[in-house]
Amino acid sequence: MQSKEQHELSAQGEPSYPFLNGVADIRRRARQHIQDGAVTPSYGVDRATVLRLLNEALATELVCVLRYKRHYFMAGGVAAEAIRSESLQHANEEQVHADRIAERIVELGGAPNFDPDGLGQRSHSEYVEGETLADMLAEDLIAERIAIESYREIIHYLGNKDVTTRRLFESILAVEEEHAEDLRSMREDMLRRERGADGGADLPRDSELQ
Repeated sequence: MQSKEQHELSAQGEPSYPFLNGVADIRRRARQHIQDGAVTPSYGVDRATVLRLLNEALATELVCVLRYKRHYFMAGGVAAEAIRSESLQHANEEQVHADRIAERIVELGGAPNFDPDGLGQRSHSEYVEGETLADMLAEDLIAERIAIESYREIIHYLGNKDVTTRRLFESILAVEEEHAEDLRSMREDMLRRERGADGGADLPRDSELQ
């Protein structure tokens, strides 16, 4: 048998949830604005700003692909094999990032900017080639540090207003942090070997990467 409280709850029906009661409105708005694709009225951030940030991130990733590819082909000697392998891996991963960013731009109703003109201006990181292996590692590490800082700022800006784009940047950020750690370790190993060959010269200070 039902208790008095259970009987009263059954008589009252299911509890009222504002979201569920608004499903009809959600359906109506979805039909009215189908041209907007993934951008619904609940999208809580300025779309033009997000598209600009995404295109800047796209340029950043493309510049990183080009720099890593150059370092892959230019790194020579037996000691450079590990650097070549790492450069190729990073280039491929940065290309995946660029593709994912371009896809998100399209989802938000924008157009990914692959125009080579102005690529360096749109990119947060710079394209600096480097002459020696140590220079190449340093420039790659600097670029990764720039990307990490800028992507953290974008994630903070997006907050809960565009969770999908925020999660995209969070996943990319995690890989960029791995890249930075790999490069830091490889650079320190190389400089340590050079220091031994030079009779114990001091390692460059961290300030040189700023």
